[in-house]
Amino acid sequence: MRVTGRVLLASAFVLGACAGGEKNQAADTTAMAAPAAAGSSAAGAAGAVAAAPVTGKTDTVKMVMNNESKASFDPQNITVHPGDAITWVVVSGSPHNVVFDSVKAPDAVKAQLAANMPDAIQPLSGKFLMAPGESYTMSFGKIPPGKYYYYCLPHDMIGMNGTVTVQ
Repeated sequence: MRVTGRVLLASAFVLGACAGGEKNQAADTTAMAAPAAAGSSAAGAAGAVAAAPVTGKTDTVKMVMNNESKASFDPQNITVHPGDAITWVVVSGSPHNVVFDSVKAPDAVKAQLAANMPDAIQPLSGKFLMAPGESYTMSFGKIPPGKYYYYCLPHDMIGMNGTVTVQ
């Protein structure tokens, strides 16, 4: 019993340390990138961009898991305007998240897309939503017109992908 308790305590400590280190690393990266933004036009491409607020309407996209072999965004393709937002809501199945395709996203837009994604787990990748009813909202403020491809990381291979067209 003592050994199990110690193992659990050690595991909690290690997991806590990992989570805390990641958060501090993100803060340190932002702090180091901020001075570059003031003196360099290349800093925007490096990620030192402020999140843009929602100034328009908010649309909803459902995250649906029909069975083990079919998951989807509903609607799969959505059109918004700069300043609008999208709220993705888990209807069934989980975990789900929103990841913008870094290969298809124009380099000039990646930094703003990333800045507009709250609680990102990595660049262009939103947090995981674990239960029905959980949601994730992202602004499309300062995003230029174009077609942006995205997917759910755990379910991309079974068709959970879509596009956001900004007009």
